[in-house]
Formats: sequence, C-alpha cells, structure tokens
Amino acid sequence: MKIFAVPEVTEYLEELVDILYEKEYFSFQDTSVAYVVDLFDDIMTNLPIKRHRPAPWHYDKYGKGMYYAAFPKNKHTTWYAFFTKYEEGGETIFLIRYIGNNHTEAQHLYHE
Repeated sequence: MKIFAVPEVTEYLEELVDILYEKEYFSFQDTSVAYVVDLFDDIMTNLPIKRHRPAPWHYDKYGKGMYYAAFPKNKHTTWYAFFTKYEEGGETIFLIRYIGNNHTEAQHLYHE
C-alpha cells in the first residue's frame, strides 16, 4: 500500500500553517506547525483504515470517482481527505487530491 498527495495538497498544508497562526487559532507558529504535521501524519497513517464514502459530484473537479474520509481534530473541527484509490500490480495506491474541513466543506458532504 502506498499513499501520495498531489502537490496542491502539500502546498495547501504549508499555507495552512500561516493561516492558522495569522487568524490566531494558535498563539505560536510552532504550535500551528505541530497541528498541521499531526493532521498530515494522521491522514498518511490512517487513511487506509478509515471509513471511505463516495465523494459528492461537487468534488469531481479534483478527480472522478473519488472518496473521502473524516479526520476529527477537536470538538469543533473535522478535516476531510478526498482521494482516489487504485490497484496497481496487486498494490493499493491512495492519491489524496484535496483536503478541507467541516467549516468549508460541510454543505457539500452527505450527512447521516
């Protein structure tokens, strides 16, 4: 099994460090860095074992036939990784194409 992220995802995560600090979600830059590193590690480690749901058509602009998985970080924020899943040479490959959170994505997701 392999997990990759498109360059736009890694660029967004790098920008997210500054966004979180500048909007004062975190008082220190290193705390913001730690949060984003923890988020990325959680996604890269746990994506294969998380429940996958088909991504709504709204996300087709990032890729066709995508899925998403939820990654709660605290009682107010859940992050979502949107990805495609391939089988190649008997190995499963996950390609993360987009990341968003409940504050920006909830209106587009299916709710149970």
